[in-house]
Amino acid sequence: MTREVHAFWNEHERHIGTSLYGRRMYGTMRVWEDDDWLTDGPAVGREYAEVWRDADKIVFSSTLDRPTTARTRIERQFEPAAVRQLKEMSSSDLSIGGASPAAAAFRHGLVDECVLLLYPVLVGGGKPAPPRNGRLDLADSYPRKRVVGVFPCAKARSGVEQLYVLCTGGRRRRAL
Repeated sequence: MTREVHAFWNEHERHIGTSLYGRRMYGTMRVWEDDDWLTDGPAVGREYAEVWRDADKIVFSSTLDRPTTARTRIERQFEPAAVRQLKEMSSSDLSIGGASPAAAAFRHGLVDECVLLLYPVLVGGGKPAPPRNGRLDLADSYPRKRVVGVFPCAKARSGVEQLYVLCTGGRRRRAL
């Protein structure tokens, strides 16, 4: 990720009050809890670590006993009614990271906006998050800001802008 893309994402994430994670995504993201490893890196990395630590985190896992990061709680399963209530009560935006909770949020009509960072590479594998069957009527909702090497876009339902999903792919990449 370039510094410009990282700065762009830092600004996006700054508006997130609570992040909802699956167990594996949480395992990946918890590296941001401690920024000692970033001391020699670019400032945008340290800034993101700060943004990540400032957000509340809910991890959906049937196997984790306890969180290993601050401001984090474990929920045994994704409860659509509880997420809907959290959306209604929250004064800031929510985001979802991880295919399983994102798929559940799509299935229950909880996703208001899906923010994509499109790289000019083909990525395959992994679990699908958007519904395979059915239709989502979406409209452009992201400002037309350009970031070198990435094409940010977002699609939203009916002007509601509260729950974001970052859709990511697997590890295998193939140039177009």
